[in-house]
Amino acid sequence: MTDVMVHDVTNPPLASRFFAYTCLAGYEVMAQNDKQVKSMQGTLNQYPVISVPKQNEIYNAQLSAVLAMFETAAKLQPSGSLMGKYEEGFLDSCRTIGFTDEVIDSSKSYAKFISKKILAYAKADGYRKISNYPRYKLKRTPGSWDLTPPAYMVPVEPYFNTVRTLAIDSASQFVPDAPVPFSTDKNSDFYKFLQLSYSKSGDKLTQEEKNIANFWDCNPFAVQNDGHMLIGLKKISPGAHWMGVTAIACSQSQAGFAKTIEVNTMVAIGLMDAFICCWDDKYRTNRIRPETAIRRYIDPHWKPLLQTPPFPEYISGHSVISTTSAVILTHYFGNSFKYTDDVEKQFGVPPRQFNSFTQAATEAAISRFWGGIHFMDAIDNGILQGNRVGNWVVNKVSGRKGSK
Repeated sequence: MTDVMVHDVTNPPLASRFFAYTCLAGYEVMAQNDKQVKSMQGTLNQYPVISVPKQNEIYNAQLSAVLAMFETAAKLQPSGSLMGKYEEGFLDSCRTIGFTDEVIDSSKSYAKFISKKILAYAKADGYRKISNYPRYKLKRTPGSWDLTPPAYMVPVEPYFNTVRTLAIDSASQFVPDAPVPFSTDKNSDFYKFLQLSYSKSGDKLTQEEKNIANFWDCNPFAVQNDGHMLIGLKKISPGAHWMGVTAIACSQSQAGFAKTIEVNTMVAIGLMDAFICCWDDKYRTNRIRPETAIRRYIDPHWKPLLQTPPFPEYISGHSVISTTSAVILTHYFGNSFKYTDDVEKQFGVPPRQFNSFTQAATEAAISRFWGGIHFMDAIDNGILQGNRVGNWVVNKVSGRKGSK
């Protein structure tokens, strides 16, 4: 899925939506076949009652779960047809270890049935209506967000807060404290934040701070100037990075199949709800980015270490979704889980070692300050919001009776 998202340049909130419904398809199969895995019906918002289809006994539940995920991912993503080659390779491997065509066909039939139900659930979440909303207009008021170089891209998903949440009650359930008010008064709190960002950038950063900022960049929109052209640099989204960390944790801990499906699903649910909360605050507060403010009021030639993403500054998405993911992963694997994060090795990013998910999330959050794209209150309050979303998902979904 991540490979296809990179191909499609899928934006971060939408990527989280794709992950959530895809994982739910696999989870639903296991819920129907493993008494230790509790159905999401009655737990997730508007989750449908999905009956067990009439099947003979030759299907394999685990195989059906994976195939349901393939089927769902292929239907959700714009270039989902590319998933076909991955599925073919997977099924060839299944045949090699002894799965008969009869078992595969029966398992696939079951998978398609479940996928269809999950896709209907996804279709009803309101995302499809967004294309009918009026085009977002810049506020053009002092302190409001503006387009940033080099591409001056249009705002990403300004109406994502209208999408139905999964576990939390609404997009506004965990509204953070308001950002520091904008002001050009040099004695104001905002101007102090501005000076702080300006003083901790470029050659004023240590090499380790630069390494951390680049490690957590995860910007699928990055472009670079090459003469008279802008060239796109494709990378994974921050949500995809945390799904990769989830895979590392499940593999390293030798989690069983059902637990692996469950952990991936819970993290994906948390990611989607976290993005909905975060995006609700971004376009409501509509705060100016450090790059724009510093250039206007301090230094017209200043550039951040990282490229500024195309959406408002407050609140920090990395802080919210990383903390949410860390809370959920800590629930399953503990607060002293040591691991090596090599998720973005394929993009030339060297691996980093962490002693806990909380350490990783804290590093991901502060990386946005060192990268020059967030003010400190967006990071601090983003961590608080991420904790609230993560704990809500754990208590409402992961912590249910009958859930592993």
